[in-house]
Formats: sequence, C-alpha cells, structure tokens
Amino acid sequence: MTSKLTNFGRVGVIYGGNSSEREISLLTGAAIVQALKHQGVDTVAIDIKDQSLETIKVANIDRAFIALHGPGGEDGTLQGALEYLGIPYTGSGVMASALAMDKLRCKQIWKGINLPTTDFASLDKDTDWQQTLERLGGCVVVKPACEGSSVGMSIAESAQQLKQAWELAYKYDAKVIAEPRLMGKEYTVAILGDQALPSIRIQANATFYDYEAKYLSDKTEYFCPSGLDPERETELAQLCTNAFNSIEGKGWGRVDVMTDLNGTFYILEVNTVPGMTSHSLVPMAAKASGIDFEKLVLAILEESIQ
Repeated sequence: MTSKLTNFGRVGVIYGGNSSEREISLLTGAAIVQALKHQGVDTVAIDIKDQSLETIKVANIDRAFIALHGPGGEDGTLQGALEYLGIPYTGSGVMASALAMDKLRCKQIWKGINLPTTDFASLDKDTDWQQTLERLGGCVVVKPACEGSSVGMSIAESAQQLKQAWELAYKYDAKVIAEPRLMGKEYTVAILGDQALPSIRIQANATFYDYEAKYLSDKTEYFCPSGLDPERETELAQLCTNAFNSIEGKGWGRVDVMTDLNGTFYILEVNTVPGMTSHSLVPMAAKASGIDFEKLVLAILEESIQ
C-alpha cells in the first residue's frame, strides 16, 4: 500500500439516502466502494436512509466520499453535517452545493455575470400561464428547481400543459421554473480538479433526456469525443469551467449545456455529485482522457485532501 492510500485513513462512502434518486445513488456508491477496496483503501459503505448523524459517527471514518444524489446529499445539508463533525469530504462545500442544487439561483447568478443561460420564469399558482408561455417562446421545459436526474420535468406547448407541468413539478419542490426549450445539441463536461475533461454529446432517443434516457435506456447515444472542432471544444470547456467556478465548485462535478439551432451554448445546470454508474458520464469523459474508473475514484478522493 502506498503512502498516498495510507493518508486517506478510513473512508466512508456515503450513499443511498431517501431522495427520489436513491436507487441511482446506491449504484454509484456500490461502484465507488468496489473501486476503493480494490485499490487497498480502508472503505466502509454508509447508507444514511434515516438521515442520522449517528450513522456517520459510529462508522468512525477519517474521510467521506459523498455519493449521495439529490436533496440531502447535493444541497449542502450533508456537507454542513460533515463539517460539524470535522470530517473532510469530497466535492464542493456547503455554499456551492446549495447553489448548484437550486437551478433558479444558478440562473440568477449566471445572468448577473453574463454567462449564457436561457431566459426563465419562476412558476406558482398565480402565474399567468398564457403570458408566461408566450414570453418564453411558446414551447418550454418545466422542472423542479431543486431536484436532479430530470425528476418531475416535462415539456409544455400550451397554457393548459404549462399549468399541468407546474402541478407535476410542484409535487417534488415548491420552487418550479420554466425555460425555453432548446432544440440544438446537448453536451456535458466533467470537471476534475481545475481541469475540464473532454466533452460528451448526448443523443437521446426520446422527447428529451429524461430519467429513463439517463439511467434505463440502452438507446441513448453518447459521443466522446463529441465531434466539436478544437476551437469550439475549448470554448465549451472554458464556459463550463466558468460556470463551475461561479458557484465556487470544488473537487469534481459536471456541467450540462445545450445549444440552440444557431449553435450558441447555454448552461443548463451544474452537478456537484454526478452519477458514477455504468451509464454515467464522468467516467466516460475520464476514460477519454486516459483515466480509468479506479484512478478516477482515487483522484476525486485525493481532491478532498487539497
């Protein structure tokens, strides 16, 4: 065992939880545990379904690898708890995690610092559905502001559909946003440390890149390299790095982007605890950079020492 591995001490992979993304988190956590153990890292899996600090305390860990998706794991809650316990952890801190989880706040920040993101509207029961639809171009994507994995997300092309889409999203979060539907290409860029990995182009065989397309379908296609020319690749990498840095993201993450029909890039969201399953995109981008899954997991863990 190398000294680098020894420095980690006992690592707790925190996963599972009780959000709508529990099943994906279980897959992510299991893959990370296996990779760490295979490399000789003293590793324990911690499923905090009961959201109890005691579960973490009794595990007696020196460091945490956060593999908990969605509310509770990606929104700063777990990060704050680990700081209270004095346990170093992977990924972004409390503020960055909270901001990244809140798509509304992110869009407000990006608009404020002139990073390209679409117009948007915050929806509630008093929204003028027709006026909002027209202002956003007549076809919109509606989503809960603080959910992940496209949970509660749908498309609306009429005032009635917009209201129904809000009602669906509201089941998951009281804060709901609508934005114009982009009809260009979809890209994602993984961030590791201060480096943007090669971009991936996503081609979903569905109305949009929803939960099923992300995790269940074998028909979704991924292209890495994405097919962008070097200049556009550099432009996209810089944009995603700027978006990640704008919320003070750290360690690792993933930035999702789409283009309009003119090819203009627009930031969709930042993920601070991306999936690490067989369908996941960060491992795919890392592989294109010559970093296999085990090395990637170790690199993420090493970032927690910085």
